[in-house]
Amino acid sequence: MPTRMENFGFLLSRTFASTKAKKKTWPYVPGTYFVTDPAAPIAVTTLGSVALAEAVSQNPPPGLCIVGKVETENIGIEKIIKNILSNPSIRYLVCAGNEPPKHLTGATMMALFKNGIDGNNKIPGAPGMRPILPNTSAAEVMAFREQVEPIDMIGCTDIPTIHARVARLAQTADAKPAYKFKSLGNLAKQEEVERVIAAGTDPQRIKLDKAGYFVINIVGDTLLVEHYSYQDKLIRVIEGRDARSIYLTLIRNGWVSKLDHAAYLGKELARAEWSIEHGLGFVQDRA
Repeated sequence: MPTRMENFGFLLSRTFASTKAKKKTWPYVPGTYFVTDPAAPIAVTTLGSVALAEAVSQNPPPGLCIVGKVETENIGIEKIIKNILSNPSIRYLVCAGNEPPKHLTGATMMALFKNGIDGNNKIPGAPGMRPILPNTSAAEVMAFREQVEPIDMIGCTDIPTIHARVARLAQTADAKPAYKFKSLGNLAKQEEVERVIAAGTDPQRIKLDKAGYFVINIVGDTLLVEHYSYQDKLIRVIEGRDARSIYLTLIRNGWVSKLDHAAYLGKELARAEWSIEHGLGFVQDRA
């Protein structure tokens, strides 16, 4: 019989994908993170301190569930919301590490907990450049704010200090009132996002138009490429096992806006495939 988390994974996938080829294990939304204990109550984001995330995940204290960076004040925060909402065990979110310049994701996250979002999905009082959550409903934000308590450790990069705070929080987690799990079916219904299986057929004709931008993720041995509009709205997710099939799928469907963008995507997809083959970490835009 499916677990509560697996049932919610099915519902959550309708936000970020169609009913094809779902990821059935938590975390459901792709990203760069390190899971230490899925049933533990504390999540940690290291903000713009990318290397710190993996370091914090090593020899973790009891209570640490997941660690990951968040460098953008819109899509990055949305992924945190989706993955935390899909795991009712998480009751604290620690924001540590250094702020990404201009994006200020830590301060933006604190503003989200304090103020929620307005009718335009903007976070009031947030200092980031574009603090808008286009793929997240007000009901999801409310559930997120009810489920977890924010812990402000912005600027702290000392691993023992972060571990000690996690350990103290773990001791108090059991005393918190039980969280009543809310499935996505009870939240605002969101438009289903198309999921495309990449095919390696050469295109007959290249059609270019402005189509947004792409975020490349690695999940296991699979490439998941998220296609966003210029308003940060998730359009579709393209899934494939190799860079070539994904690249040709993008070209064939006219989802690349210009030739230099196509060249950039080819390079980044090749890097991501190489990272899978050699078991290395991949960060988009990093040489």
